[in-house]
Amino acid sequence: MFDPHPEKRAVPGPGQESVWDYPRPPRLEPTDRHLKVVFADMVIAETRQALRILETSHPPSYYIPPADLRREFLERAAGRSICEFKGQAAYWSIRVGERLSPAAAWSYAAPWAPYEALKDHLCFYAGRADACFVDGEQVIPQEGDFYGGWRTADIVGPFKGGPGTRGW
Repeated sequence: MFDPHPEKRAVPGPGQESVWDYPRPPRLEPTDRHLKVVFADMVIAETRQALRILETSHPPSYYIPPADLRREFLERAAGRSICEFKGQAAYWSIRVGERLSPAAAWSYAAPWAPYEALKDHLCFYAGRADACFVDGEQVIPQEGDFYGGWRTADIVGPFKGGPGTRGW
């Protein structure tokens, strides 16, 4: 795996994972961690049945199954993008009353192999919700305006997304 700054790589402690041990192409795996997305004092999503994507240099991205989403607060947003691994993504906004968070999440209607299990799951940008939690810990959003990883104390970097990391 490419590690642009091996001298800056944090050594994982007990119970921690390094994003530099994650694979490329990304690995998809189930997780039973308790995930929660909050916006405008409403729980928009909550689950213990998510999928997570682990990709070199990125904090995990968590995909929440359709049954655990509050669809009444979600609306399709403009735009699409292509992931070189998963396929074409659609975007979703969160709306609660007069509050709107545009393009706060994304999903894949027809993900490519071997990521078919992601179909119709939503992945939220932690920085576009009021708060996102993993097992009760409020996450730190992955830096940058493109990536959607959720940073927690059990994940160490350095992480892609901040200034000067786009080419990693």
